[in-house]
Amino acid sequence: MEAGIDEAGRGPVIGPMVVACVVLKPEVARALQRLVKDSKLLSPQARRRIYRAIRAVAEEVRIRVVEPREIDAAVEGRGDRNLNYLEARVAAELINSLRTEVDTVYVDSPDPLPERFAGLIKLHLRGELQELKLVAANHADRLYPHVAAASIVAKVERDRVVEELKRLYGDFGSGYPSDPKTRRFLHELLKEGRPLPPIVRKSWATLKKLSSGT
Repeated sequence: MEAGIDEAGRGPVIGPMVVACVVLKPEVARALQRLVKDSKLLSPQARRRIYRAIRAVAEEVRIRVVEPREIDAAVEGRGDRNLNYLEARVAAELINSLRTEVDTVYVDSPDPLPERFAGLIKLHLRGELQELKLVAANHADRLYPHVAAASIVAKVERDRVVEELKRLYGDFGSGYPSDPKTRRFLHELLKEGRPLPPIVRKSWATLKKLSSGT
């Protein structure tokens, strides 16, 4: 049995990062390959449809929501050394939590040196899991259907969380620093002098620039 791991929401200034692990039988992975290809180009509606199909055929799906406070701590070097260390630790948590026995795990690497990222994950694997085959690659969702499936699951789960946050805090757009609606939302919060809500990543450069008026 093989698994794939990917994240959604690493870059936004608002909202969590979601990391997903999907376990598939080899024949199921082959059948899904065409369906999940180019997951980043899919519309939200298409992603939700494929998400349901993945849930129906996967042997196991594990999800971890990484809150902004954890991300801030990693970016600022409190606890985890940096964001890559945090993501590697969370990937290891998901592997350690699997009930299904897997022999190979494919992981999307945020590090330009994928072997280094794989090494960080292995630091946190328990017992016999140290012996499993861990394949890390840049843009792994384009190479392995397991990772593409995990990418879709992570995106759909994050979209669901973001919609819940918008109901609580108002429409902040996509949450990405380049989104004018997101920047306006943050600007209004800062202008009013209110405490920033826990959905905001306070360590992000975007927020610091808005705070200083640049």
